[in-house]
Amino acid sequence: MTSPLLEKLQTRHGLPLLDADGYDLFVHGHETVVLFFANDPLMFPESHDLAVILPELLKAFAGRLHGALIDKSIERELQARLRFTSWPSLVFLRGGEYLGVITGIKDWAEYGQEFARILAAEPGQPPGFDLGKVCGVGHA
Repeated sequence: MTSPLLEKLQTRHGLPLLDADGYDLFVHGHETVVLFFANDPLMFPESHDLAVILPELLKAFAGRLHGALIDKSIERELQARLRFTSWPSLVFLRGGEYLGVITGIKDWAEYGQEFARILAAEPGQPPGFDLGKVCGVGHA
């Protein structure tokens, strides 16, 4: 991670940066996790906003989940497996299984509602890709 805000998530807030070696250990070592997919903050400046918001959300939901950053080296592989199409994204897993995703920036109330809804969900399969969104094709 080259962004000072993303580095602060690690140094000040203690979020690990997960690469291929640490991913399985982390997601299976905690009951419920939220994974921060930032991609390149220069291309996706909302990642900086989410880097400021995420620690506050983790405090608000303390004891209910653990957070981590995903290293760029495994982001695309995990993106394909977890089937999200936008950056930045927060992906929630329980026991390594998919719970839900929040993409982009939301207002505080919406984050709270979405965190609560996702944490109450049962694990399942990630949604299928919307090929219109992936390919940039509009729907009539």
